[in-house]
Amino acid sequence: MMPQVIPPQRAYIIIDLKSFYASVECVDRGLDPMKALLAVADAERSKGTICLAITPAMKALGIKNRCRIYEIPKHLDYIVAPPRMKRYIDISADIYGIYLSYVAKEDIHVYSIDESFLDVTNYLGLYGLSAHDLALRIMNDIREKLGLRATCGIGTNLYLAKVALDILAKHSPDFIAELTEDSFKQRLWTHRPLTDFWRIGPGTARRLSSMGIINQCDIAHFPEKLMYKQFGVLAEYMIDHAWGRESCTMQDIKNYRTRTKSLSCGQVLMRDYSFEEALIIVKEMADELSLDMVAAHVVSSNVSLFVGYSKDAYPSTGASANLPVTTNSFRILMDTFAKLYSRSTMRGIPIRRVCISANSVLDECYEQYSFFVDPVIMEKDRRITQSVNQIKARYGKNAILKGMDLYEAGNTIERNEFIGGHKAGATLY
Repeated sequence: MMPQVIPPQRAYIIIDLKSFYASVECVDRGLDPMKALLAVADAERSKGTICLAITPAMKALGIKNRCRIYEIPKHLDYIVAPPRMKRYIDISADIYGIYLSYVAKEDIHVYSIDESFLDVTNYLGLYGLSAHDLALRIMNDIREKLGLRATCGIGTNLYLAKVALDILAKHSPDFIAELTEDSFKQRLWTHRPLTDFWRIGPGTARRLSSMGIINQCDIAHFPEKLMYKQFGVLAEYMIDHAWGRESCTMQDIKNYRTRTKSLSCGQVLMRDYSFEEALIIVKEMADELSLDMVAAHVVSSNVSLFVGYSKDAYPSTGASANLPVTTNSFRILMDTFAKLYSRSTMRGIPIRRVCISANSVLDECYEQYSFFVDPVIMEKDRRITQSVNQIKARYGKNAILKGMDLYEAGNTIERNEFIGGHKAGATLY
């Protein structure tokens, strides 16, 4: 009988940049990110705009990270820095470059613009360092080269690393925390609230509370049959996590491919829009979606529309529709979305949010034709859209516009200057 081969215990770290956007703004101004009072927000929009980030010094005053400008005490002397998304992306790329100087790209998973997982299992022997000391070296490298303070979670699996970061690292003197399955049970089994743990939101926490479950220990010892009855397949993840287990590895993440894909775009409007004004927004977004689909060489046969209203008394409305053909034609997409909007959106109620999507997109080789749509027109639309994409790529997104973009209610021209819905901000304010 062959002896059982026990796989080596893995070592994962996840590094997060403290108050990333705010810290970048402080460093660029020659300020200490840990001491300066600064909020990143586009004050030109309104006093109700949400702060994308605030410095740790402001958090220490009891100000919430995702607060609105009017919620910051008026007597406070602080800097309001307009967001500069291009700058943050460039700095994030610099940080990724630092990671690459320590581990291969196959062992890095960029979780967000300011968080990345690193599988350092095979590098500890190479550097002759513990996971803690290697993490500290990388964090110090980031601070010396970019002036940014980082925090780090270390775990024997990806989940434990994330929990160590989210709950424990900020309370550690060197901003590093480590967890194993055993130490997880010792330190966090009775931790509250449950919403501090990854993947447990307020709704899930309320459902668990109604079952008498208030911490991870309760989940671990609750009858599994009842957990599966309440949460279905999600119960498997919740039970595993309650015991500090996680089967997903870095290789699994790298090998993962979604079965179906979709493309979408959405926006929160800066004022109340009437039914007629929001129709212009829908048409602009349909045109944007067509440009993205042609650039990605994909087509779709089904689309969805979501509309949110400014009055909480009115629930959001959503609807979907099949396209007459599988296509990425701006003409067909715009016509379908306009009809979908007209039949599903409430009239007379101010509109604040719009989102559209092309569902289950396929490679454009699967484009289909029908007797009711002239294929010559569809091919002409594609060539036009390809030309528009080429012009925009070379001369800027506002180099070519449609007449509807010039309407007062239109906002394509302004949004073309944004990255991720916020100002690219080429200059320092």
